Amino acid sequence: MTQPMPDDLVEKDVPLGAFTTYKAGGPARFFARVGSRQSVLTLIESGITTGLPILVLGRGSNLVVSDRGFPGLVVHLDGEFARYQIEGVRVSAGAAVPLPRLARATSEAGVTGLEFFVGIPGSVGGAVRQNAGCFGRETRDVLAGAEVVDLRTGVLTTRGPDELELAYRHSALRPDEMVLQAVLTGAGGDVVASGELIREVTRWRRDNQPGGTLNAGSVFKNPKGDTAGELIDRLGLKGLRVGDVSVSEKHANFFVAGPGARADDIHRLAMLVKDRVFALTGTILEPEIQFVGFEE
Repeated sequence: MTQPMPDDLVEKDVPLGAFTTYKAGGPARFFARVGSRQSVLTLIESGITTGLPILVLGRGSNLVVSDRGFPGLVVHLDGEFARYQIEGVRVSAGAAVPLPRLARATSEAGVTGLEFFVGIPGSVGGAVRQNAGCFGRETRDVLAGAEVVDLRTGVLTTRGPDELELAYRHSALRPDEMVLQAVLTGAGGDVVASGELIREVTRWRRDNQPGGTLNAGSVFKNPKGDTAGELIDRLGLKGLRVGDVSVSEKHANFFVAGPGARADDIHRLAMLVKDRVFALTGTILEPEIQFVGFEE
């Protein structure tokens, strides 16, 4: 039986820009911040998750929501889902745990193999959803299993990398499925060497990516046999601009935004670059950023 909408859990018309690294985008019709398993259950039992489009929002580091906003329900995890536990080389982490924090904590605890996460500004849940990777490693390499809830039915499942169909920046998770927790497996190792690798990944990011700017990381997935950044660079598209958004001069697969940037400008620039690359090379670039609320 459907319960009344939990007013203490669900807000209306919440601007989403503050929840994304681009700091742009319109409001969510409904916004639920859930900090416990009980609150997830309460949300599902209210019935609000059955009749609306759903967007699971992590740290917003790979997301652009249109200026019109999202006409459904946005679900954002925090509270107990931002905690982790390290037992030997086994790490249990809530979906809201920031990846850089987890990378440093595991390294300091003598657990190696997760250092690459320091170069990814997303969350554990986002890493599972997109099989996030950096520095030659990806989530699939360290994931033992993830607990997933179907937000329509409340059914809980635990799935490994094969069941999740993890591939390059891909998983089989549907928009109405949400990762609650992941179990990651590292290895024992040298704390000093692990710390140096953390610093190496951090230096690499600083030297090769436009830090200190509003951006959402790589805009496009790498096509076979090439990298999106080098392809865009070879076509002379660095500096190409729409509104207050431009292709980075430092890394052509990053778009940097100024304070006046609109979400629609980010999307327009992405489509402009995609069209030019196709027209000049025949290569179809697939967005790595999740664009929500835009017409194709």
